Amino acid sequence: MHIGGTNGKGSVAVLVTEALREAGKRVGLYTSPHLVSIRERMLVDGRPIPGTAFAAWTDRLRPLLDSSGASFFEATTAIAFADFAARGVDIAVIEVGLGGRLDATNVVLPLVSAVTNVGLDHTDYLGPTIEDVAREKAGIAKAGIPFVLGERDVLVADLIEADAVAAGARPVRLPPNAEFTGPLALRGPHQRRNAAVAEAVCAALPEEWRPRAEEVGAAFGRARVPGRYDRRGRWLFDVAHNPDGVRTLLTALAAEPPPGPLHALVCVLGDKDWPSMLELLQGAVDVLWLTDAPSAPPGRVWDLPAVARSLGPGARVQPDFDRALAQVGDGAGTVLVCGSFHTVGDAMARLPGFAPLG
Repeated sequence: MHIGGTNGKGSVAVLVTEALREAGKRVGLYTSPHLVSIRERMLVDGRPIPGTAFAAWTDRLRPLLDSSGASFFEATTAIAFADFAARGVDIAVIEVGLGGRLDATNVVLPLVSAVTNVGLDHTDYLGPTIEDVAREKAGIAKAGIPFVLGERDVLVADLIEADAVAAGARPVRLPPNAEFTGPLALRGPHQRRNAAVAEAVCAALPEEWRPRAEEVGAAFGRARVPGRYDRRGRWLFDVAHNPDGVRTLLTALAAEPPPGPLHALVCVLGDKDWPSMLELLQGAVDVLWLTDAPSAPPGRVWDLPAVARSLGPGARVQPDFDRALAQVGDGAGTVLVCGSFHTVGDAMARLPGFAPLG
């Protein structure tokens, strides 16, 4: 399976993976980015690639990667596919990295492809308009292959469906109000929509691969995705990294208000629409802390002093991430960590027992 979309594609990929595992299949899952360890990206039956295997595949593939000028993501994709073959998976669930049409993962010929939704993100690569982004994401549609479409906006969905039909794919379009109605371990109302997309992906599989309804229900009732509206005691982690993601997060908070006061620790990459994100968050949290995530790429770090000046005296600024993490909980009933995978991953790595791989 090949899963794309602006938001929710990681959750859909995990849900489909767990349904296939419940049906007795040995399943590889490739997702990105990671939170703490790159090994999180390459799972077989829930187990990450061993560190020794990752090193061995890196050494073996390095001449090809170097000679071809492969990007970091292209390299990890090649390592993942080699690892899945070596570990003998029956089937793999592959999450698109960025866009779709030109993404490194688009070399696969899937049993089913899907796009969860479309929002304005990565516009420097995918184009400035929602139509541009939609066309790039529709680029994973393949001739003769079911193409599940979860986008709720009718006009955007029409555009993606038209491109899929032109590619010879077989669109499976979810109604705008379709949501999964069974027990679901993932929290937040948005996950009901993601689960409906995952359910449709499972239903579109050829019969020999298709999980039964009871297997889908059992899997969805236990599946969890680290960092996606992930509540652990008084800590709440969410990798929302664009305005649509923040709106979804705030809808989940309104539907299930956590104990207050609500403090937020936030760092957004500088090439994201951080003004819109912070405007949304400021109106929803009691105290807003701004910091720098240590793992953020140097060329993409936001200008924290400039961000702080734009917000005025209402926000608290602590450039040192460790100090910010230690201080943000003072007086808080709930601490929300969000803004990017880097922010959430750096926090999880420092909080005992919270890292995805232990």
